[in-house]
Amino acid sequence: MLTQHSPRPEPIWLTVARLLRWDKPAGRLILMLPALWAVVLAGRGAPPLPLVGIIILGTLATSAAGCVVNDLWDRNIDPQVSRTRSRPLASRALSVRTGIVVALIAFICACGLAVYLNFFSFCLCVAAVPFIVLYPLAKRVFPIPQLVLSIAWGFAVLISWSAVTTNLEFPTWLLWGATVLWTLGFDTVYAMADLKDDERIGINSSARFFGRHAADAVGIFFLGTTLLLAGVGEVMDLGISFWVSLGVASVGWGWHYLQLRPRSPKPQVYGEIFGQNVWIGFVLLIGMLLGS
Repeated sequence: MLTQHSPRPEPIWLTVARLLRWDKPAGRLILMLPALWAVVLAGRGAPPLPLVGIIILGTLATSAAGCVVNDLWDRNIDPQVSRTRSRPLASRALSVRTGIVVALIAFICACGLAVYLNFFSFCLCVAAVPFIVLYPLAKRVFPIPQLVLSIAWGFAVLISWSAVTTNLEFPTWLLWGATVLWTLGFDTVYAMADLKDDERIGINSSARFFGRHAADAVGIFFLGTTLLLAGVGEVMDLGISFWVSLGVASVGWGWHYLQLRPRSPKPQVYGEIFGQNVWIGFVLLIGMLLGS
């Protein structure tokens, strides 16, 4: 007689890795990229390698902390959304206490790395924490919560640039603005995938706010990103490699806009656009590195 075996339970370390989103590297890389843009440009193509290592590890720790905080806030909402119901806190695979402990460890790791930066950069790290912690709350009270996330993302530019130069310059703010608009663009695309669930639950998002004009908003955000990055290239007198990479990026963003224009794009389009923005970010990073 055959007996049916129940599936083997997931190892706890793998569940924690999913809580930290280490099984989905695109989201970690897309935060790391603006930080690397900033350190490369501030270092004129030759940033101190130990500092680059600190920034890479710092973005990993910070994004991990942000993911856990987000899931703690949303543990009773995520089960109602098809994309998020299998997350460890939503599915109750991990307890709230475990989530809090993991978040604290991630924040402590980020803080430990931040002490290697100069005092000004460390203060910017501290200033970023409220935006990271309160972003999930913004979804409940603010019509465009993606703006809060975008500002949090922008701190990666300010922290990394100041870690090299100990100050913030005019091109820093151009790069910051480009990062904020870029994040608004790709995260609005991400929100479009959850639009129906968010409307049913009553959660705010930029996709809900812009409604049928969401695709046009994304196009404007990507256009603004292109113009601000062009400003960075002009002010810093970057070489041809940067301009080629910006041309490639602008073509990619234009194609994304066209894909979103139909009233009902194929569901997989949203995830594809998000993933392709990681590659666009790397193309720009190479252009900045070679063009500095």
